[in-house]
Amino acid sequence: MIGKEKPVLAVLCGDDQAGDLTGSPAMQGIESTALVRYTGAAGLADALRDADVLFVYDFLSRAVPDAWHAANRLRWLHIASAGVDPVMFPAMRDSDVVLTNSRGVFDDSIAEYVLGVVLSFAKDLHGSLDLQRERRWQHRETERIAGREVLIVGTGPIGRAIARMLRAAGMRVAGAGRRARTGDPDFGTVHASAALAEHLPAYDYVVAVAPLTEQTKGLFDAAAFAAMKPSARFVNVGRGELVVTGDLIEALRSGAIAGAALDVFDTEPLPADSPLWTMPRVLISPHMSGDFLGWRDTLIELFADNFHRWRTGTPLRNVVDKQLGYVPSE
Repeated sequence: MIGKEKPVLAVLCGDDQAGDLTGSPAMQGIESTALVRYTGAAGLADALRDADVLFVYDFLSRAVPDAWHAANRLRWLHIASAGVDPVMFPAMRDSDVVLTNSRGVFDDSIAEYVLGVVLSFAKDLHGSLDLQRERRWQHRETERIAGREVLIVGTGPIGRAIARMLRAAGMRVAGAGRRARTGDPDFGTVHASAALAEHLPAYDYVVAVAPLTEQTKGLFDAAAFAAMKPSARFVNVGRGELVVTGDLIEALRSGAIAGAALDVFDTEPLPADSPLWTMPRVLISPHMSGDFLGWRDTLIELFADNFHRWRTGTPLRNVVDKQLGYVPSE
C-alpha cells in the first residue's frame, strides 16, 4: 500500500480524448481512490506538480520532456502505447521513475494488418480496385504467398504475433533482433540486426516492427534498400524514424524494391506534398494498424489494472528497461 492519502494522478490527453477517459468505468473507479488531473499539453507542467503518477493517454504527444521539470514527486509513468520513444529522454531515463507501456494490446491486430497488406500485394487488390473504378475487365495472374520468405525486424510480442500469423498462412518466417540465435519457437532463425544488410537479399517481404532506439533509428536506409531483392515489398508498422524516408522514396522510384506498405512515418500526418501519396506501388494508412474497435477501452483497462497493482504493492505489468527502451522478453 502507498498510504491512506489519495495519490495524485496526472492524465495527459488531447481535447478530443477527454471523453474516452471521463466516460470510462475503469477511470471512474480510479477517480474514487485518487485525485485525477486531466490535462492537455499546455497544462501538463501544472498537473505534474506533486503528482505521483502520470498516465500518457495521448501517446503521440511530445509534451512530457518540456514539462518534466515540474515532476517533483513522480514515481511511475505509464504510456498508452507499446512504443515508449515519446517519453524516453535523458532526464526520464536517468530518473527513478518506473516506466510501463501497453504491450500486448495491439499484437494480433497489427499481425492481421500485415497479413492483409501482404495479401493485397500478392493478389493485386489495389490494382483490382483501380480497374473497378475504370469499369475495366482485365484478367491477370497473381502471386501465391505460401512459401514466400519473410524477415520480421523486431522480435518482441508484436513481431511474434506477425510471425505466427504469416507462418499459419504458409509463409516462411525469420526474425532479426539484438542477438542472433536458432531454434526460436516463432521465428526459427533470428539474425542479428547489426548484420541486417547481409541477410536482406534472401527475403520477399521485410516487415519493420522494431522499437525506436538509438540503434534502430534510420536502420532502413539506402544501403538496406539496395540489399533487398528488386521484387521485395517493405512493410513498416514500427516507427517512422526506423526509415530514412528520402532513401525509401528513391528506392521505390528506381525499382530497387517493388513496393511498400506504410502505417507510420517520421512526420505525422504525412505531408500532403509527400511523393509517397501518389506512388503506384505504395499502400498508406494513417498510423492505424493496431486500432481495432474497442482499443481505447482496452488501453484504459490495462492502465486501471496496473494502477490497482501500484496501489496495492503488486508488481506492475510491462515494466520497461529504460536503458534498452522496451520491455525485456521473459
